[in-house]
Amino acid sequence: MKLLLAEDTADLNRALTAILTHEGYDVTPCLDGAQAWAHVLEDSYDAVILDIMMPKKDGMEVLRDMRAMHILTPVLMLTAKSEIDDRVAGLDAGADDYLTKPFAMKEFLARVRSLVRRKGDYGTSKLSFGTLRLSADTFELACENSVRLSTREFELMQELILSAGRPLETSWLLSHIWHSEPDADDETVWFYISYLRRKLVAVASTARIEGERGGAYLLKEGSSAL
Repeated sequence: MKLLLAEDTADLNRALTAILTHEGYDVTPCLDGAQAWAHVLEDSYDAVILDIMMPKKDGMEVLRDMRAMHILTPVLMLTAKSEIDDRVAGLDAGADDYLTKPFAMKEFLARVRSLVRRKGDYGTSKLSFGTLRLSADTFELACENSVRLSTREFELMQELILSAGRPLETSWLLSHIWHSEPDADDETVWFYISYLRRKLVAVASTARIEGERGGAYLLKEGSSAL
Protein backbone atom coordinates (compact mmCIF):
# COMPACT_ATOMS: atom_id res chain seq x y z
CA MET A 1 0.00 0.00 0.00
CA LYS A 2 1.40 3.36 -1.06
CA LEU A 3 0.73 6.33 1.21
CA LEU A 4 1.44 10.03 0.79
CA LEU A 5 2.08 11.76 4.13
CA ALA A 6 2.09 15.57 4.25
CA GLU A 7 2.94 16.94 7.71
CA ASP A 8 5.01 20.09 8.23
CA THR A 9 6.24 19.30 11.76
CA ALA A 10 9.50 17.53 10.99
CA ASP A 11 9.67 15.39 14.15
CA LEU A 12 6.08 14.19 13.78
CA ASN A 13 6.61 13.57 10.08
CA ARG A 14 9.64 11.36 10.81
CA ALA A 15 7.80 9.50 13.58
CA LEU A 16 4.70 8.81 11.48
CA THR A 17 6.81 7.77 8.50
CA ALA A 18 8.81 5.34 10.64
CA ILE A 19 5.70 3.81 12.21
CA LEU A 20 3.89 3.42 8.89
CA THR A 21 6.98 1.94 7.25
CA HIS A 22 7.31 -0.53 10.12
CA GLU A 23 3.68 -1.53 9.50
CA GLY A 24 4.54 -2.38 5.90
CA TYR A 25 3.37 0.74 4.07
CA ASP A 26 5.36 2.40 1.28
CA VAL A 27 5.42 6.02 2.49
CA THR A 28 6.22 9.19 0.57
CA PRO A 29 6.74 11.94 3.17
CA CYS A 30 6.67 15.68 2.46
CA LEU A 31 6.73 18.83 4.57
CA ASP A 32 4.41 21.25 2.78
CA GLY A 33 1.29 21.33 0.66
CA ALA A 34 3.06 22.31 -2.55
CA GLN A 35 5.21 19.17 -2.36
CA ALA A 36 2.12 17.09 -1.56
CA TRP A 37 0.27 18.43 -4.60
CA ALA A 38 3.26 17.74 -6.86
CA HIS A 39 3.37 14.12 -5.65
CA VAL A 40 -0.38 13.71 -6.17
CA LEU A 41 0.02 14.83 -9.79
CA GLU A 42 3.06 12.62 -10.41
CA ASP A 43 2.05 9.36 -8.77
CA SER A 44 -0.92 7.34 -7.50
CA TYR A 45 -1.51 6.40 -3.87
CA ASP A 46 -3.81 4.11 -1.93
CA ALA A 47 -4.40 6.88 0.61
CA VAL A 48 -3.26 10.43 1.36
CA ILE A 49 -2.69 11.86 4.86
CA LEU A 50 -2.82 15.66 4.96
CA ASP A 51 -2.14 18.05 7.80
CA ILE A 52 -4.52 20.99 7.44
CA MET A 53 -2.09 23.73 8.51
CA MET A 54 0.92 23.59 6.16
CA PRO A 55 3.06 26.23 4.42
CA LYS A 56 2.84 27.08 0.71
CA LYS A 57 -0.45 25.23 0.26
CA ASP A 58 -2.61 24.08 3.15
CA GLY A 59 -4.15 20.63 3.38
CA MET A 60 -7.65 21.85 2.61
CA GLU A 61 -6.43 23.42 -0.65
CA VAL A 62 -4.71 20.19 -1.67
CA LEU A 63 -7.87 18.23 -0.89
CA ARG A 64 -10.13 20.60 -2.85
CA ASP A 65 -7.77 20.50 -5.83
CA MET A 66 -7.73 16.68 -5.73
CA ARG A 67 -11.50 16.45 -5.77
CA ALA A 68 -11.78 19.15 -8.45
CA MET A 69 -9.64 16.92 -10.69
CA HIS A 70 -11.79 13.89 -9.74
CA ILE A 71 -8.93 12.23 -7.86
CA LEU A 72 -10.91 9.98 -5.51
CA THR A 73 -7.99 8.68 -3.41
CA PRO A 74 -9.12 8.38 0.24
CA VAL A 75 -7.86 11.28 2.40
CA LEU A 76 -7.28 11.46 6.15
CA MET A 77 -7.00 15.02 7.50
CA LEU A 78 -4.80 15.77 10.52
CA THR A 79 -5.75 18.90 12.44
CA ALA A 80 -5.07 20.63 15.72
CA LYS A 81 -8.62 21.99 15.58
CA SER A 82 -11.51 20.02 17.03
CA GLU A 83 -14.46 22.29 16.32
CA ILE A 84 -17.42 20.84 14.44
CA ASP A 85 -17.16 23.57 11.78
CA ASP A 86 -13.65 22.39 10.84
CA ARG A 87 -14.83 18.80 10.53
CA VAL A 88 -17.73 19.88 8.34
CA ALA A 89 -15.40 21.97 6.15
CA GLY A 90 -13.14 18.96 5.65
CA LEU A 91 -16.02 16.65 4.77
CA ASP A 92 -17.48 19.29 2.46
CA ALA A 93 -14.14 19.44 0.67
CA GLY A 94 -14.14 15.66 0.21
CA ALA A 95 -12.18 14.25 3.17
CA ASP A 96 -12.87 10.65 4.13
CA ASP A 97 -11.84 10.96 7.77
CA TYR A 98 -10.16 13.34 10.20
CA LEU A 99 -8.01 12.96 13.29
CA THR A 100 -7.43 15.68 15.87
CA LYS A 101 -3.97 16.25 17.36
CA PRO A 102 -2.65 15.08 19.69
CA PHE A 103 -3.62 11.51 18.87
CA ALA A 104 -2.55 8.03 19.97
CA MET A 105 -0.47 6.14 17.40
CA LYS A 106 -2.74 3.12 17.87
CA GLU A 107 -5.74 5.17 16.78
CA PHE A 108 -3.80 6.73 13.90
CA LEU A 109 -2.89 3.28 12.54
CA ALA A 110 -6.49 2.11 12.94
CA ARG A 111 -7.72 5.08 10.89
CA VAL A 112 -5.13 4.40 8.19
CA ARG A 113 -6.06 0.70 8.02
CA SER A 114 -9.71 1.66 7.65
CA LEU A 115 -8.84 4.19 4.96
CA VAL A 116 -6.90 1.83 2.71
CA ARG A 117 -9.40 -1.00 2.68
CA ARG A 118 -10.20 -1.88 -0.90
CA LYS A 119 -13.61 -0.73 -2.04
CA GLY A 120 -14.27 -4.29 -3.12
CA ASP A 121 -14.28 -5.21 0.58
CA TYR A 122 -17.62 -3.45 0.91
CA GLY A 123 -19.42 -6.33 -0.81
CA THR A 124 -22.23 -5.36 -3.18
CA SER A 125 -20.80 -2.70 -5.50
CA LYS A 126 -24.15 -1.04 -6.21
CA LEU A 127 -27.15 -0.66 -3.92
CA SER A 128 -30.45 1.10 -4.39
CA PHE A 129 -33.39 2.27 -2.33
CA GLY A 130 -36.24 3.55 -4.43
CA THR A 131 -34.65 6.05 -6.81
CA LEU A 132 -31.61 6.42 -4.55
CA ARG A 133 -28.40 4.71 -5.73
CA LEU A 134 -25.16 4.01 -3.85
CA SER A 135 -21.96 2.89 -5.59
CA ALA A 136 -19.02 1.25 -3.80
CA ASP A 137 -16.83 1.82 -6.84
CA THR A 138 -17.00 5.60 -6.64
CA PHE A 139 -18.53 6.18 -3.17
CA GLU A 140 -21.24 8.19 -4.94
CA LEU A 141 -24.77 8.70 -3.67
CA ALA A 142 -27.08 9.55 -6.55
CA CYS A 143 -30.68 10.37 -7.41
CA GLU A 144 -31.40 13.39 -9.60
CA ASN A 145 -27.93 14.68 -8.66
CA SER A 146 -24.90 12.89 -7.24
CA VAL A 147 -22.42 13.55 -4.42
CA ARG A 148 -19.34 11.71 -3.22
CA LEU A 149 -19.47 10.29 0.29
CA SER A 150 -16.64 9.95 2.76
CA THR A 151 -15.72 6.43 3.93
CA ARG A 152 -17.77 6.70 7.12
CA GLU A 153 -20.71 8.25 5.29
CA PHE A 154 -20.62 5.44 2.74
CA GLU A 155 -20.49 2.73 5.41
CA LEU A 156 -23.37 4.31 7.30
CA MET A 157 -25.55 4.76 4.20
CA GLN A 158 -24.75 1.20 3.11
CA GLU A 159 -26.01 -0.16 6.43
CA LEU A 160 -29.13 2.01 6.27
CA ILE A 161 -29.97 0.76 2.76
CA LEU A 162 -29.21 -2.88 3.55
CA SER A 163 -31.41 -2.61 6.66
CA ALA A 164 -34.20 -0.53 5.07
CA GLY A 165 -37.39 -1.09 7.05
CA ARG A 166 -35.46 -2.10 10.18
CA PRO A 167 -34.30 0.51 12.73
CA LEU A 168 -30.59 0.47 13.52
CA GLU A 169 -29.66 1.30 17.10
CA THR A 170 -26.86 3.78 17.73
CA SER A 171 -25.01 1.17 19.80
CA TRP A 172 -25.14 -1.28 16.89
CA LEU A 173 -23.80 1.30 14.46
CA LEU A 174 -20.95 2.17 16.83
CA SER A 175 -19.94 -1.49 17.17
CA HIS A 176 -20.10 -2.19 13.43
CA ILE A 177 -18.83 1.02 11.82
CA TRP A 178 -16.79 2.76 14.52
CA HIS A 179 -15.40 -0.37 16.22
CA SER A 180 -11.80 0.80 15.68
CA GLU A 181 -12.45 4.22 17.24
CA PRO A 182 -12.77 3.96 21.04
CA ASP A 183 -13.66 7.66 21.39
CA ALA A 184 -16.65 7.46 19.04
CA ASP A 185 -19.98 8.01 20.79
CA ASP A 186 -23.65 8.84 20.22
CA GLU A 187 -22.67 12.35 19.10
CA THR A 188 -20.35 10.91 16.44
CA VAL A 189 -23.17 8.87 14.91
CA TRP A 190 -25.56 11.84 15.09
CA PHE A 191 -23.00 14.04 13.33
CA TYR A 192 -22.81 11.64 10.37
CA ILE A 193 -26.57 11.07 10.30
CA SER A 194 -27.06 14.84 10.09
CA TYR A 195 -24.51 15.05 7.32
CA LEU A 196 -26.18 12.26 5.32
CA ARG A 197 -29.52 14.03 5.68
CA ARG A 198 -28.00 17.08 4.03
CA LYS A 199 -26.64 14.95 1.19
CA LEU A 200 -30.01 13.30 0.60
CA VAL A 201 -31.35 16.82 0.06
CA ALA A 202 -28.41 17.64 -2.21
CA VAL A 203 -29.16 14.70 -4.54
CA ALA A 204 -32.90 15.55 -4.52
CA SER A 205 -33.92 12.22 -3.02
CA THR A 206 -37.30 11.70 -1.36
CA ALA A 207 -35.72 9.20 1.04
CA ARG A 208 -35.32 10.36 4.62
CA ILE A 209 -33.54 9.13 7.73
CA GLU A 210 -35.80 9.00 10.77
CA GLY A 211 -34.51 8.97 14.33
CA GLU A 212 -33.16 11.15 17.11
CA ARG A 213 -29.74 11.53 18.70
CA GLY A 214 -28.76 8.43 20.69
CA GLY A 215 -31.69 6.33 19.44
CA ALA A 216 -32.39 4.16 16.42
CA TYR A 217 -32.22 5.32 12.79
CA LEU A 218 -34.38 4.17 9.91
CA LEU A 219 -34.23 4.89 6.17
CA LYS A 220 -37.69 5.49 4.68
CA GLU A 221 -39.30 6.89 1.57
CA GLY A 222 -41.10 10.18 2.02
CA SER A 223 -41.70 13.63 0.67
CA SER A 224 -38.64 15.15 2.30
CA ALA A 225 -35.16 14.04 3.38
CA LEU A 226 -35.30 16.33 6.43
